[in-house]
Amino acid sequence: MRTRPLKVALLGCGVVGSEVARIMTTHADDLAARIGAPVELAGVAVRRPGKVREGIDPALVTTDATALVKRGDIDVIVEVIGGIEPARTLITTAFEHGASVVSANKALLAQDGAALHAAAEAHGRDLYYEAAVAGAIPLIRPLRESLAGDKVNRVLGIVNGTTNFILDKMDSTGAGYQEALDEATALGYAEADPTADVEGFDAAAKAAILAGIAFHTRVRLDDVYREGMTEVTAADFASAKEMGCTIKLLAICERAADGRSVTARVHPAMIPLTHPLASVRGAYNAVFVESDAAGQLMFYGPGAGGSPTASAVLGDLVAVCRNRLTGSTGPGESAYAALPVSPMGDVVTRYHISLDVADKPGVLAQVATVFAEHGVSIDTVRQQGKDGEASLVVVTHRASDAALNGTVEALRKLDTVRGVASIMRVEGE
Repeated sequence: MRTRPLKVALLGCGVVGSEVARIMTTHADDLAARIGAPVELAGVAVRRPGKVREGIDPALVTTDATALVKRGDIDVIVEVIGGIEPARTLITTAFEHGASVVSANKALLAQDGAALHAAAEAHGRDLYYEAAVAGAIPLIRPLRESLAGDKVNRVLGIVNGTTNFILDKMDSTGAGYQEALDEATALGYAEADPTADVEGFDAAAKAAILAGIAFHTRVRLDDVYREGMTEVTAADFASAKEMGCTIKLLAICERAADGRSVTARVHPAMIPLTHPLASVRGAYNAVFVESDAAGQLMFYGPGAGGSPTASAVLGDLVAVCRNRLTGSTGPGESAYAALPVSPMGDVVTRYHISLDVADKPGVLAQVATVFAEHGVSIDTVRQQGKDGEASLVVVTHRASDAALNGTVEALRKLDTVRGVASIMRVEGE
């Protein structure tokens, strides 16, 4: 074993960063044995230097992150500060000064992953980011290494623990959205401002990363269709249960049937109770990967939190340190396929549409005619009426999003349609 330690600098020392530092200290001997050399925490960049950080030598703490990444003697930078800037500049500066990078920054990778990979390659350094998607769950490495010889056709999953906790509570207790969100906040699953989670931004960033790796194509955050879950109601869950379904916020990345394009999207969807994703409870994550040779693979586990995310960071750290010792680098960006990303209008799926209509003869015939005129085939219809008003629930066969949108716009123009109560996609069948 080499006796000279590999030096690691930590950018950020919050929930995840502090756990990384703790594990580096408490498992130092095991990490050294696995890597082939000891690892040394050589610096920690923080915003608030006066805060007590148990187990970290105060002499290592600095507020000058730029000076830390420019030192030149750092082997690996671990970036867990998040956001776009200053993280982007710090990472590229680290490459320029000879360090490889381990990051958990999903937002930055979804927006500028191609540029970061190019910078890493230009300087002969590694960029690893297992912790950016699904916390402790090994997902990125299997996609870009274990399945490198296979053809991935679909990635479907729950990649945000906060939203899954909220939807699970709504499903199991009958709670409304706000009530379930309040409980998630009280338990620490939801931030004070939950927008990134409940509006799907977090899941969309992860979908962009997964789609890019799975399909060997550059997929940016702007390419991902995003729809939040704030409009999901207890009534939607009641309808789902009548269909033998539940509701999850899903990230779905698909290769087109002809193989010539891909799509990436995040939105709430009904899934059958028989599907394995339906049983994913609480704040857990689960992802299905479907490929030609391997078939269906499911990855399941805690998708967030200090210790689970730190586990993924340390796994990357071990891999990068091994590469440093051998003078090699791991897999970089693979975007050779360069497939176009199709718009959401081209996506084909089933739909569950709930309409408020007048309770009188001929309404169902009018609605059915509109669906037929837009080429959307109806699978089932359920109607309930009382005191001159009625609800009409239509479940379609598979149709394009564009065709469905045209249908809904036409339905809104009917005098007998009082309003569209909800539209939900049906997946997993």
